[in-house]
Amino acid sequence: MNKSTLRRQLKAARNAFKPAERRHAARAALRLAQRHGLLLRSQRIGFYLPQGGEFDAHPLLNQALWMQRECYLPVLPRRGRVMRFGRLGRNTRMKPNRFGIPEPVDATPLRARQLDLLLMPLLGFDLEGNRLGMGGGFYDATLAFMRHRRLWRKPRLVGIAYECQRVDALPHEPWDMPLDAVLTERQLYRFNSNHTR
Repeated sequence: MNKSTLRRQLKAARNAFKPAERRHAARAALRLAQRHGLLLRSQRIGFYLPQGGEFDAHPLLNQALWMQRECYLPVLPRRGRVMRFGRLGRNTRMKPNRFGIPEPVDATPLRARQLDLLLMPLLGFDLEGNRLGMGGGFYDATLAFMRHRRLWRKPRLVGIAYECQRVDALPHEPWDMPLDAVLTERQLYRFNSNHTR
């Protein structure tokens, strides 16, 4: 199955969730994250604000803020695809980016390599740690530096998805960055961290 067909099917499955089901799934994922200590060993954590049916990461974000972690959101560049990450705090001013997604106004946003953990939205994943995104290439471009690392990987990459977004196998390209883990409402999947293709 090609990527565009997969994207269409997985987007439909993700969008079928009712608001109450989304809230229940987000709380279940938070409990799993707490049980597995997902946020414990990370000080600087990248999050996302859910758009168009993406899994709601707000409970995880609120938990991280309560734990006094530094929390960041993607900031799109004016040109190109390499994102930076702006700090989110109590008095952070937000402005919509070109897609209408709120992002922090931060004079000195971080590069992805400065994060300890990056929580990422996705459309699909498989048990090899492959991720299918929306197709914009923003995360691929932002994380391209990681392909050259062999021993030390930072940030850890964790996808967040509904269980129905798991597929048997995803087509992947040489530039795709595999995930270290995926958190769903039912399970924390951990993958082999030695990601060399």
